[in-house]
Formats: sequence, C-alpha cells, structure tokens
Amino acid sequence: MPARLSSMELSDPASPDHSANDATNRRTSGRAKQKPVLYQQDPNISVVSNSNGKRKHVELPGGDDGSQKEDGSAEDSSIDGSDGDPDEEELKEKRRKAPKAKKGPVKPAVKKARTRNDVTTKLPIRPATNGVRKPAKPRKPRARQPAVEQAGTGLYAEVFSQDQSLDEIAIEWLKRYEEHNTNAMCDLVNFVLNCTGCDLQVDIHDIEDPDNVASKLQDLQDVYQTQKITDYPLISKGRNSTAFRATVMEFFESIITAAHASSLLYDDLVLIENIQVWVTTMSSSAIRSFRHTATVISLAIATTICNVMNETIESTAKTMRQKEGEQKKKSVNKDRVAALQGKIQQGERRKESAEGWLKEIFDGVFMHRYRDVDPKIRVECVIALGTWISTCPDLFFEGQYLRYLGWVLSDTSAPTRAEVIKQLTKLFKHKESVGRLRAFTERFRPRIVEMAAQDAESTIRASAVELLDIIRDVGLLEPNDIDTIGRLVFDTEPRVRKAVSKFFAENINDLFESTIEDLGGEEGLEEILGDEIEDDYDNPRKAWVKLKCLAEVLQSCDTEDGDEYSNGRETINTTGILISTDVGSRYSLAAQAIYERIPEVQDWEIVAGYLLYDHSSATEDDAAEDPQTALKVRCQLGEKEEVILLEILNTAVKLRLSDAIESESDKKGKKTKARKDESREIQETTALRLAQLIPRLLKKFGSSPASASAVLRLEPILNLEIFQELRQDSTEYASLLDDINKQFMTHEDRDVLAEASTALLHARSFEDLEEVTDSKVQELWSDNIAILRALSKKPKAGAEIINTILRIANLSSISNCVHVFETESRSASKSASKSPPLNVRGLLLNLMNDLAGKENSEAEAVLMNSMKAMLFYYMWKARTLRERLNGGEQLDQMPHKQGFSDALWSIIDQRAKLDNIRIAAIGALLDLHTLFATFRHAKLPQLSQDGGVLASTSIKGLIQEVSSEAQQAIESSFIAAEKTFAKKSRRALEAPSDDDPPEDLDSEPEDDSDNEGDEDDDDARRRTVLLAEKRLCELTGKIVLAIVGRVLDGSGSGKGSLRKRLLRNKVKLGANFKEVLQYLEEPKPKRSHKAKTKSKTKEVGTGKAAEKSEAIVVEDDDEDEEAQEVVEEGDDEDLQRRELAEEDAGGDSGEEERPNEAAVEAEDDIMGD
Repeated sequence: MPARLSSMELSDPASPDHSANDATNRRTSGRAKQKPVLYQQDPNISVVSNSNGKRKHVELPGGDDGSQKEDGSAEDSSIDGSDGDPDEEELKEKRRKAPKAKKGPVKPAVKKARTRNDVTTKLPIRPATNGVRKPAKPRKPRARQPAVEQAGTGLYAEVFSQDQSLDEIAIEWLKRYEEHNTNAMCDLVNFVLNCTGCDLQVDIHDIEDPDNVASKLQDLQDVYQTQKITDYPLISKGRNSTAFRATVMEFFESIITAAHASSLLYDDLVLIENIQVWVTTMSSSAIRSFRHTATVISLAIATTICNVMNETIESTAKTMRQKEGEQKKKSVNKDRVAALQGKIQQGERRKESAEGWLKEIFDGVFMHRYRDVDPKIRVECVIALGTWISTCPDLFFEGQYLRYLGWVLSDTSAPTRAEVIKQLTKLFKHKESVGRLRAFTERFRPRIVEMAAQDAESTIRASAVELLDIIRDVGLLEPNDIDTIGRLVFDTEPRVRKAVSKFFAENINDLFESTIEDLGGEEGLEEILGDEIEDDYDNPRKAWVKLKCLAEVLQSCDTEDGDEYSNGRETINTTGILISTDVGSRYSLAAQAIYERIPEVQDWEIVAGYLLYDHSSATEDDAAEDPQTALKVRCQLGEKEEVILLEILNTAVKLRLSDAIESESDKKGKKTKARKDESREIQETTALRLAQLIPRLLKKFGSSPASASAVLRLEPILNLEIFQELRQDSTEYASLLDDINKQFMTHEDRDVLAEASTALLHARSFEDLEEVTDSKVQELWSDNIAILRALSKKPKAGAEIINTILRIANLSSISNCVHVFETESRSASKSASKSPPLNVRGLLLNLMNDLAGKENSEAEAVLMNSMKAMLFYYMWKARTLRERLNGGEQLDQMPHKQGFSDALWSIIDQRAKLDNIRIAAIGALLDLHTLFATFRHAKLPQLSQDGGVLASTSIKGLIQEVSSEAQQAIESSFIAAEKTFAKKSRRALEAPSDDDPPEDLDSEPEDDSDNEGDEDDDDARRRTVLLAEKRLCELTGKIVLAIVGRVLDGSGSGKGSLRKRLLRNKVKLGANFKEVLQYLEEPKPKRSHKAKTKSKTKEVGTGKAAEKSEAIVVEDDDEDEEAQEVVEEGDDEDLQRRELAEEDAGGDSGEEERPNEAAVEAEDDIMGD
C-alpha cells in the first residue's frame, strides 16, 4: 500500500480523475511508474531531476510565469492519469522515436558524464533531444594550452586542461552558479580577462555592482597599458593559437547550450544579462586585445542563441502539429490540448527572449565592430553575420541585415572582402532563398562585378567570379555584366581564367542552344546531318556549330583592335635585338582555360576538319530554301575567327599530348606498360596526323600573316623522334620544309618570320633530319644574299631591302652565319681594287654607316635589323673561337670587331638620347664588349712559346673597355631614361650629393615617344609608364652586365662613378629596377675554415660562460655563411682586393691572369659563355 500511495501522490489533486474507481486508479498508478521515463524521452518537456532532493526548477520572475508552470504541471498530471487510445498511440510513437534521439555522437558524452561523480544529476544535458545542435561528430579530446603564460588556476586552467570535456566543465560551472551565482560569475569574468592575455582579475564586489562595470574595466585597462603587452592569445602565432580561439568559442557555446537544456537560460535572466554587460562593455574597449576577445565571445554567444532559437522554433512547430492533430480527433482530449498549448506559449516566450538577446548583441557589438579598425575583428563579424543569416533566416534574412554584407564588399582589407564573398556564396547556393536576395543583388551587383574585374587580389577576383556564376544561374545577372565577366577569359591571372572558365562555357552553351533552335532544333539538325561517322572529320557535324559559337564569343570578348593585336600577341620591342616566340597569345591562354569545360575543343581533329572545310560554296540566298545550306552559311568563318580557331587548335594539340604523357603514371606516380602503350599510340597518331594536316593548313591559310604564324606554331609541336622511329619517308617532311621556306620568303611580317625560323630550328635539332633541314636553310641563305647584293646597288631599295635584312637577321639567329658573312662574291676578283667589299658583313656595315643619322621609318628598320644580324654574327664568331680553344686547335684569325663598334658609335653620336635606335645601338655595343670579355679566363691551347704569346696577345686584344666618350653617352641616355620614367610614374628622384656632378632634375627629358594627349586616358598612361620602365630596365641591365664583365666603368679617373650613379635611385624607381641593380652587389665570399674554427673556439669557451652563450652560439652558426672572410693585412690577397698590386699575367698554363676565384665564379654565373 505505501507504494501505491506514493504513486497516487504523483497525481495532481486538481485533476478531474481524482475520484475514479479502483480499477481506474490501479491503471493510473501503474502508468505513473513509467512517467519519469516518458519525461526523459520527451524532447519538448524540460525536467531537471535531482537525486539529492533539491528543487527541480528555478522559478521565473513574475506571477504569470509561475502560474503558467503550475497549470502546466496539473495538465501534464491529468494527461498521465487519463485513459483512452490516443495516449497509447502516442506512447508507442515516443518509444519508437526515442532510440533515434539517443543514437549518434552524443552517446559517448553521456556515458562520460555518468562516470564523473554524478555530474549530470542536477543539470542533465541531452543535446540529441533538448539541445541546440543537431547530432555532430564526437569531440575528440585535444590539448588546450594557453597561448600566453598564465598562473594556471581557476576556470581558465580547467578549460585549457585535458582532464574534462568542455561540456562537463560548463555543467559544473552552472552547478556552481546555482549554488552561488556571484562567485561563479566572477570566475567567468576572470576567465574572459585571462583570455585577453591579462593577468588582472575582478572580485565579487565588482560582480555585485553591474552599474560600475565600465569604471572597473577602465581601471583594468589603465593597468594593462602600463604593462605594454603587445601580443595576446587570439593573434598569437604560436602552435596552439588556432585551438585557443576554437576552445574559447566552444566553451561559451557549451555554457549557453547547457543553460538552455536545464531551462536556467530562461528561468534566471540575470545569467545572460551579467555575461553580456561585461562582454559588451569590453567589446568597446580602446585596447585591441580586450575588444577582439570580447567580440569573439559575444558573437559566439549570439551564434549559439541562434541555434537554440532555431531548435525552439522547430520544437514549437512540432507541438503545434500535435495540437492540431489532437483537435481533429473525434474525442478531443481537452486537457492534452491545453497542455500542448502551454508548451507552445512557453516556446514562443523563449523565442521572444532569444530574439531580444540577439538584437541587443547586434546593436551593442556587431554594429560597432563590423567597421572596427582591426581587420581581424571585421572578419569575425562577417563570419558571424553569415552564420546568423543561415541559421535564423526568419530574423536575419532581411535587407536591414544583408546590407552590412554589401557594405563590407568595399572593405580595404583583402581577407575581409574574401570572407564576405565566401558568405554570400553560401547564401546564393540555397536557391529557395534567392527571392530574398533579389533587392540585395540589384543594389550590390555592380560592386561584385567590379571586384571580379578589378580587385587587387587574384584570389578575391576568382571567388567573385564563382559567386557571379551562381548569380547568373538564378537569373539575376544583367547581359552587360555577363559580357564583362566573359572578357576575363583573357585575364593575365591563371587563377581568374580558371575560375571564369565555367561561366564562359555556360555562355557558349546558351548561344549554342539558341543557334540550334534557329536551325530547326535537335531533330531538324539530325535530319540535316544524318548519322555522324566518328572518324569522319571532313563533313559538317554538330560540333562545328559549337565551335562557331566559341569563335564568335571570343571575338566579341576581345576588346583589343588594330594590327598590333591582330593575332593576340604583344609586338612592342624597344631594343629590337632579340624576340621571343614562346609566348602564348590571348586566344591560346583562353583555350587553355576552357579546354576542360568544352568537350568539342578537346578533340583537335574536329577543329582541324572544321578549319579545312570549304564553306565558300554556300550562299545566303540558298540558305532560306535548303536547311543544309543554312547550316553551312551559319558555320562560315570570318578571317579573325579563323585565326582564333587556329590558336585553339594549337592549344588543343599541346594539351592533348601533355595529357597523354601525364597519363603514363597513375595517381601514385607509377608507370604501367598498358598506360605507356596507350600514351605512345596517341603520340604516334598525333605526329602522323599533324604531318599531313600542316601542309594543307598552310596552303589554305598561308596568305594571311596572322593565320600563317598560327599554323607555323604547330610544327614545333610535332614530335620528330616518333616521326623518325616510324621510318617515314623523309621526302614527306622535306615537302613540309619547302612549305615553311615558302612562308619565310613570301611574308614580311615579323611574327611569321620568327615562327618559321623556330620551325626550322626545331627540325635541325634531330640528327636524321639535320641534313635535309640544312639544305633548305642553305637555299634560304643563297636566295637572300643574292637579293641583298642586288638591292645594295640600287639607290632606293625601300621595303625590299628592309624585308631582306629582316630575313637575314632571323636566319642568323638559327644558323651559323660566319662563313656566309665572310664569303666574298665571285665577282670580287674581277672588280677594281677601289670597289667596296661584297661580303655580307661589309654590306651591312656600309648600310649602318650611311643611314646612321637618318630619321625615317625605313632607315630605322634597316639599322635595327642590321644591328641584330651583325650581333648574331659576332655571337657565332665567339662560339667558334671558344670551340677551337676547347679543342686545342691553333687560332688562325681573330674576329675584327672595330668596324662594327665604330658603326654603332656613329649611330649613338648622331641620335637623340632616348631615340629607340640609339638605345638599341647602346645595347648592341655593350653586348659586343661583354661577349668577348668572357674570354678573360679562357684556357689557351698548349703551343710553342712564340705561338702561346701570340695567342695570348690576340685574345687579350679582344677584351677591350668601352671608351670614355661612349661611356659618357651611355650615362646620358641612362639619366634621360631615368628622368622620363620618374616623370611618367610620378616618382621623386634622389638629389645628387655634394661630391656628384650637378644635374638638373627639373629639366624635361628628351623623349620622342611622349604623347601628352594620351595622358588623360588611364590605360594609355599606364601603357606609357610600362614602356618607360621597360626601356629603363633593359638599358640598365645591359650597363650592369658590362660593369660586371669589367668592360665599363673599370678604369680611369672616373672609375666607379657610373656604378654609383646607377645605385643612387635604387629604391626610388620600383621593384623591377631595384632587382636589376642587385647584380651590382658584390657576392660575399664564404668564410674560411680557419676563421670558423677560431670563432667557434672563442664562442664556446669554458665553464659558465659557455653555458650562458650556448643559445647565441647556435644562432651565430647560421650566420657563418654571411660573415666576411678573414684575410691578413698586407698579404697578396689583401693587396689584390684593394687593387694595390697587379695580377700576374701569363704563367705556365698560358692564362692571362689569376683573379679571385669567388669573383670569377660570380662573374661566370651572371655572364655565362
């Protein structure tokens, strides 16, 4: 009977079933035994069990809340005591759902809690049922070490130890809070202070006086400032800095979660108010450590409240569905409906409380800190706001909150801009919420487009492009914006091109689909084309329409016009000495980006078949009647579109071959026989197919310089090793060389000649084809030399002689021209003795001397190409001389360079300081002297004594310094180029010192290329600045190389003056200029072994002195390489360094001198052979 009485006592006396019969009472008491189990399993009823017999709930302030709680308990008791089928059904449903709520990662945490002295008997935490977060991965115990040294006591020590989990520590803190809230709150505030890197604390009196929080914190700040602490845990670069931030945020998350689960968060409103009054006040501190730490904590609390409120809303919605289901039953249980209504009201009150706290945090913390001076704090705010919008869209997914993300798009900090793009990307990925973003997109879309096109950080630009791609998918991007982003496929940054590839490919697909519809749809196109044969590339196919759309879009995106950009390549060259052909055009770079996105581009044979197809037979008049003719007319290519597809073809072949080579290895880097065979087959097929297609492409597109150069770039891709291994007939390749020679002789375009020269050079690199190639190159030499000799007799040759010398210069770059330049004409013996020499070298020198002072385009072109050809001649001459020296052959004749040097000086002397021809002549003169300076340390062959002296004297005569007169002219051109770049880039130059010769820094530099009318255009101004910098750096590089080679500024009364003048503005004219001048810095020789041993002996020492200096010794060991070599004063090496003793000449080995080995190595590294 006592057991039954105790069971009866559980029912409310106010229950309407208290006078039921015995059978009913027995049934009620039997079900009452299971009531604690039901309460634990119900995720919507929060009951705190207490094994010690303490109170179950904390009373809410106010009579309404208390009365509501009593009513709820009566209703719950009456529900348990009532009979009927609905209760049994709900009981089964709860039993069925109960295991699902307990499974998952929360289960191990519950087991831990039960083994620790009944921690959860007073504050049970059930994250899976009544918590805020959804089941997540179980937290792994990690080392929580403070980033700064602390005393290691109090709550701070508990959190950053490994003894307990953060959930357990939060539960214990709430337990202490219930026992003595002031002491517990004091511990928590001191924990926050410790997290700022401050060892100061507050006491319980400060906690009991919340109105004095600002004053107390000001006192703490004053003391903290006197300590001059610059580092704090959140920004510490230590190993545990990242874990520190996560630990602090998770700890406060656990506190809020546990307080919510125990209803303490809502029953004791003072808890959250006290935390916020301290944290919010600290977030406005003038000290960054206080402000940053408090902001992170406050935002973490707000994020947890968002999760709590979200769970509360879901729970309330579920209860409402239960209530509606109960009301629809035939026999409505009014008591149950009333109980459910009470739970709904409780959930609404909790939601209102959470919304109030969130608005307080937003107004008190976020609104002030999102524009904080510290970018790290601004990033924290952006991350938090993005999380709030995703978690609580009903509250934060509004324009008044979204606008803050839009404003931060213009933040000056790159990480902040990157983070806001990241958060917006997350929001736009949820297509069901796009409607709410429409007004935001209309307002801030131009800024996002601007970031994608012009942001200083390539990573941000790529992220912005990805965001715009999502915006485009939801239909919120304007056509003009689509065009702007599409042009980024030509961007210089590879990351941006890769990011825009998907966006660009979608544009192509849209145009392709609309074109197909215009041609009659998919079915109509299939009727026109019939069944496509896979290997038949010569007949129209569906892929041709896609390629036509691609060419059209690329042409429309290409905003550069004019002949200078006709093939998508930059053709500016200020010195005109060397030209690099291994530079991808804009179209090839774009093709690389979209290669993976457009399957039609990957099959290069489809592109080649499309280009070779003859569309001229189709006319627009017949297109209206015949669908097949309409297809051909639609696929007709313009001249520029042909060039674009040729560039795409070039890129597609390269990528196909590179993919084949990469496919030989698996993911682990191992090569298998099957992969090798497959790769080999692809390479062989490509080589044979290319050898057949290149002549056909040249025949069709060889007349246009832009298309011809694009086709010629295919030849270097051809793998001639496979061509030889397959033992193909050399006559087939000889016919290809004939086609290349034809292009070389018929074109006047510089790019075509450069590509043809590269193709010939590629052919000469294979032994089996070298003989065939040399014969073709010799034919080119014979034809061009004959033309040059014939034109030299005409008074006005004009463009013919310009093109001939240009071809000679290109041939000189790929073939040894020494014999050709020195061979006299057969008619030389029959000519009079006074007639000029008829070899090529003499003809070019005569042209240079005759045209040195003429300032017209034809004369400048002849001079530029003649200097190039002559410089290559001396390079080949020097190479031949070195080969003979290395082979031990006797030297019969030394190069004669005085004539070329005099011709260059004549050009320099007769032209303005910044004339392009003068700058090119200065570069050629310096290269000529530096070239033969490499023979300074050449080893001479073992000859007789007389022969050795003769050889040594002859080689020494090749090593000559630039004359003082020429040096002054070079320096004047350098000063003019320096002033021009400083003026155009708006930089201030360093004033000369008292010892330097006076200069007029304000004088206007002579620059014929200035065009002040274009300075108003930003693009034109940037272009002129870049060209001025390029000219300055090229000229400076030539001068630096000559100084290092000791052929300039190395002797005379003004020795070292030019070096000093170069270094005057080293840090004033940008990083490129500074990097060029780095080569003037003398390399520091390595420290001698004797000096290292001596220094270590001094540092190690004995006794306590050695122990104290141990750390210093370790640091000094790293600096040994930079230390000066120890040299005794007065010895030979010291005298040579100070240039007080002459170096020995001659010697047993026949060397001219024996310089310092370190200096020789440094010089060889810079100059080469």
